[in-house]
Amino acid sequence: MRIQLSEHFTYGKLLRFVFPAIVTMIFTSVYSIVDGLFVSNFVGKTSFAALNLIFPLLMALGALGFMIGSGGSAIIGKTLGEKKRDLANRYFTMLVIATFLCGIVIAFMGQLFLRQIAVLLGAEGAMIEECVVYGRILLGSLPFFMLQYVFQLFFVVAEKSKLGLGITVFSGVVNIALDALFVAAFQWGLAGAAAATAIGQVMGGVLPVLYFIRKNDSLLRFSKTAFYGRVLLKTCTNGSSELLSNLASSVVTMLYNYQLMRFAGEDGVAAYGVIAYIAFIFAAIFLGYASGSAPIISYHYGAGNETELKNVFRKSMVFHLVTGVAMTVFAIAVSSPLIRLFVGYDRQLFELTLHGLKLYSISFLICGFNIFASAFFTALNNGMVSAAISFLRTLVFGSGSIIILPQIWKIDGIWLAITAAELLSVFVSSAFMVCNRKKYHYA
Repeated sequence: MRIQLSEHFTYGKLLRFVFPAIVTMIFTSVYSIVDGLFVSNFVGKTSFAALNLIFPLLMALGALGFMIGSGGSAIIGKTLGEKKRDLANRYFTMLVIATFLCGIVIAFMGQLFLRQIAVLLGAEGAMIEECVVYGRILLGSLPFFMLQYVFQLFFVVAEKSKLGLGITVFSGVVNIALDALFVAAFQWGLAGAAAATAIGQVMGGVLPVLYFIRKNDSLLRFSKTAFYGRVLLKTCTNGSSELLSNLASSVVTMLYNYQLMRFAGEDGVAAYGVIAYIAFIFAAIFLGYASGSAPIISYHYGAGNETELKNVFRKSMVFHLVTGVAMTVFAIAVSSPLIRLFVGYDRQLFELTLHGLKLYSISFLICGFNIFASAFFTALNNGMVSAAISFLRTLVFGSGSIIILPQIWKIDGIWLAITAAELLSVFVSSAFMVCNRKKYHYA
């Protein structure tokens, strides 16, 4: 039975509603993780380091789709709460078209400057060519990758999160199967890994179009539309925090790689790549909850239902407290077998990565609260507060920590930088929550 946005949410109903979004986010992270797993074991350490060096750039470009999806889903959810379904469909159609056109332009610009960017990121010698090969192929699928991000969030608003999950799982399975074929069997190297990911991304972008272009029983479908400049601007403004968070995360990742090249060389970049893959999965749980619960918040905000807004907010706080503790304990407990999957062939690299992950995992205690705080204000259509939280959390605190702490604790300072950034962000997020509680009546 489909759970509707207008319902009262118990813990069980809330978790059932957000669960597909959580799993969807986890499978989205499969793209980079699977590529890294096959490249590390079947191609080599240099190619693995090259992949980790250029991948943050590709994720940063794809994050524009996440911005439109986050900001747009908040507007569409609010519009549905106001009982304006036809208008919501016109907004939905316009935003999907805008995403695809934007993806084409960005992919073209990326192709022009990819080599120079690879050098700027620190690639040397053979790593430069490896970065260019991987990047050029994935830039070709960038418009579809952006669409996939958008549809992941719009499926939740459409009350079809399970269908969105099914499409994401299918795309992920295609990626895994083709990685095994192209990299392990055909031995096409880094190009094979990129091709496998690109095909999976195309699947994830095209299949939702085929669903929404025809009649369906969801809240959304494609319709005749026009250019709604104010809505597009509001979407970008409202979703700017998600874009900023992803862009800043990519910048911080580049800083991590730069610092690790200084302190540990190629092994340091490879070690961080493994840690980042594992962190992707854990962060995906929090990101999935944020994207899954956001349409509920937007809907009841638009409907003026303060009681349900308080209910969802309170339950979300409990969820992040319990989940943060559980995830930290679990990450430390399973760190050794997880790392062995990627770099078990190199004892020195294994030990470096294991030590780094145990320190890095402390951040899981509190990062979920900061992720939710930013998404919560996006859902309330307050992009300014959301952007402020994201900007301080990722770019200011994240960059500052990775620059300063290694000067004190060397490589341990690199692994602890994320925890320092999240801890500082908790104070900022809490301050915004307290200051805005009377304005939105969620507490």
